Amino acid sequence: MGDTLTRAHLSEAVYQEVGLSRHESAPLVEVVLDRISECLVRGEAVKLSSFGSFSVRQKGGRMGRNPKTGKEVPIKPRRVLVFRPSHVLKHHINKELIGKPYPQD
Repeated sequence: MGDTLTRAHLSEAVYQEVGLSRHESAPLVEVVLDRISECLVRGEAVKLSSFGSFSVRQKGGRMGRNPKTGKEVPIKPRRVLVFRPSHVLKHHINKELIGKPYPQD
């Protein structure tokens, strides 16, 4: 635990698994991440099989409360990114807790 997956890690994985050069792997990862970002900015959903789906949801404005002062403050409407993991990903995350392999493993 504690490690963070970075673009560099993804590029290295593409290099090792696919066989592209390191010079070709980094731009490939960038293109994929840029395409995902562009779709989300346009409000489109992104679904990655066996991983999960990303979507953008509109939240309306509302009145909130400053927890320190108790004073009411307006919260502006905004868009938020939502990730829903697939059942396959949920199973992989909880595999040790469940103790039995997933049928597709």
